[in-house]
Amino acid sequence: MNWKKWSGYGLYKKLWSVIGGRPWTYIWRDLYHTAPIVIQLLWFFIGVGVYLYAGWKAVVVFWLVYLFGFIEGHFHWGKKWVKGQQGD
Repeated sequence: MNWKKWSGYGLYKKLWSVIGGRPWTYIWRDLYHTAPIVIQLLWFFIGVGVYLYAGWKAVVVFWLVYLFGFIEGHFHWGKKWVKGQQGD
């Protein structure tokens, strides 16, 4: 590793260049596509933690926020964006 070049990196790039060697979003995306059950189990246990900490109302709010983000993700990151794209 070139330490002089590394010292010019921002904090996030310093961290991922040492831990994993590439942006964590790419590592997370690979995990999502190779072992999606891990991601679903993570969300399940986060929901259990929210329930234990704040109760059922907070779980419902958490679920609605997650659902909104899930739907938004499919709108924005499904395919390459093409202006005026027609359906298949």
